[in-house]
Amino acid sequence: MIEFHIRKRIYFILLICFLVLSLIIGKLAYIQFIQYDFLLSKANDLWKREFTISSMRGNLVDRNQELLAFDIPSISVICVPLEIADPESTARQLADVLNSSYERIFQKITNRVSTQKLQPEGRLISESQARRIKEMNLKGVYLVQDSIRYYPNQNYLSHVLGFTGIDNQGLAGLELEYDHLLGAKSGKIEIMFDSKGKQLTQYHETLVYPGSGMTIALTIDKKIQDIVEREMKNLMLRYQPKSAWALVMDPNSGEILALSSKPDFDPNAYRQYDPSIYNQNLPIWKNYEPGSTFKSIVFAMALNEKLFDMDKDTYMDKGYEIVGGARLKSWKRGGHGLQTFREVLQNSSNPGFVEIGKRLGKEKMYQYLLDFNFGSKLNVDLPGEATGILFDYEKMGELETATTAFGQGISITSLQLVNAFCAVVNGGTLYQPYITKAILDPYTKDELITVKPQVIRQVIKEETSFQMRYALEHVVALGGGRNAYIPGYRIGGKTGTAQKAVNGVYLSNEYILSFLSAAPIDDPKVVVFIAVDAPRNDIQYGGTVVAPVVKAIYEDLLPLLGVQKVKEQVPRIYQWLDPVLLPVEDYVGKTRKEIKSQSFSFVTYGDGDVVVDQLPDAGTKLEKGKDVWLYFGKASQ
Repeated sequence: MIEFHIRKRIYFILLICFLVLSLIIGKLAYIQFIQYDFLLSKANDLWKREFTISSMRGNLVDRNQELLAFDIPSISVICVPLEIADPESTARQLADVLNSSYERIFQKITNRVSTQKLQPEGRLISESQARRIKEMNLKGVYLVQDSIRYYPNQNYLSHVLGFTGIDNQGLAGLELEYDHLLGAKSGKIEIMFDSKGKQLTQYHETLVYPGSGMTIALTIDKKIQDIVEREMKNLMLRYQPKSAWALVMDPNSGEILALSSKPDFDPNAYRQYDPSIYNQNLPIWKNYEPGSTFKSIVFAMALNEKLFDMDKDTYMDKGYEIVGGARLKSWKRGGHGLQTFREVLQNSSNPGFVEIGKRLGKEKMYQYLLDFNFGSKLNVDLPGEATGILFDYEKMGELETATTAFGQGISITSLQLVNAFCAVVNGGTLYQPYITKAILDPYTKDELITVKPQVIRQVIKEETSFQMRYALEHVVALGGGRNAYIPGYRIGGKTGTAQKAVNGVYLSNEYILSFLSAAPIDDPKVVVFIAVDAPRNDIQYGGTVVAPVVKAIYEDLLPLLGVQKVKEQVPRIYQWLDPVLLPVEDYVGKTRKEIKSQSFSFVTYGDGDVVVDQLPDAGTKLEKGKDVWLYFGKASQ
């Protein structure tokens, strides 16, 4: 009996052992076959250290592939805290090389993380710093490939290009707008370490190659931008305004060829500037009352409705008009007297445009404003575009219609104004403005996406546009745009001197001066607009301050575009304040002793004794006192 109980107990113990062993084997099988991948992944996560290899951000280039922004390869410092045997010594050595504090570096390299970036002090270090760290042979300290964004022209096009942040992500301008295309996935090196920081040699290093961002080709023409930048810098130095901005467009496509906003900033060091500077791309961001430049748009509305014959019908400007009990005055005391309607535009007569506004009426004027896309975004491919402000239609009365007619009370952006003016001079077609010409493959430079001109709508008739070009040429030859007149080049445009409104009150001593123009006006290839906010050191008129700047731009821009000078243009009637223009003699073939002039100065080149070439050519009209370049050589036998 006792033996039976002993045997039974033995069997029970064996059964228990069998069950325990079965559970152990089952657990091992479960771990090996079911949980293997999961546990291995967890182990790899503990052993694996990732070292990021920065991707190369895509380039920004102009329409001719001139580089405007690109990445420069650089080096950054990464630490593996578990590998660092002597954190105090390592921190002191790194702090010395990286020009940082010991405490700051020590805190970072002792973090309980697998890898630690030393930024900003250890990011994008110099070659000499990298060499010193490499020579120190610090355990747990690694040098990895990185990149820095570089803008070779500093302040040039700064508001358009924008800038990137510490991790090379786009923060402003086109860098922000196309961050998803310019950016690319970073690469990495994966290395296995044990808990003591020793590399596990049985595992191979894994390399994931970094990508490259797309190249963005702009509609900007660097040669045109160079001209605009030069003249804008001169303007800022001479007049010291609060701000100034410029916009150049192709009226036949909507392409933005040049854009400038002052004051500007250096994207390479944007942190040194106040955010109010780099956050305000004035041509697309600033809402303002346009003043008399807007009269060119209103005049086109009236011509399109055939409300008058601009060369036969007349208007008597007595110096003011009374509308809704308000006295709307002319800028000229006593008014301009009896004028044709073309002269109303030419003389920028406010009372004359009050009359034009009456004839148009609220309903038609408001519809044209919407057709020209005032009061709404144009959706240009740049961040920060404003909408402008129109009167509420229901609240737009007789007075509001009258003031809108001469550019007061309405608030617009320069982009809206220029885009509408392009339609006025190009035959009546309103285009979608854009600044991106193509998206290119970063390696082959093939165009992956090509942006084509996009027509929004036809806003005025082609016949109306033809009449407007004729009228605008007279403004430059005989009216307020006289200082932009260039003999041989047919230019049309409209000046503006707009009062600034602050908190609903017009300032008595600050104006926004502007000039809106197109050339050659018989077949426009380019529209140029410049505005200046509160300039100093001169008379406050767009024709006196801005028109000469536009003239200087056209003198270089039109030859660049291949525009030939013509003999027939609206002749300029000179006034006593106008500079005297005289024809240049033919000096070719004359000797040094024969070269004499009381009208011009001479700049000579060459060692010969006979003039072989000259600039400008004989017969060109040049302002008295200007330079004539003479090139001397040997007389031909």
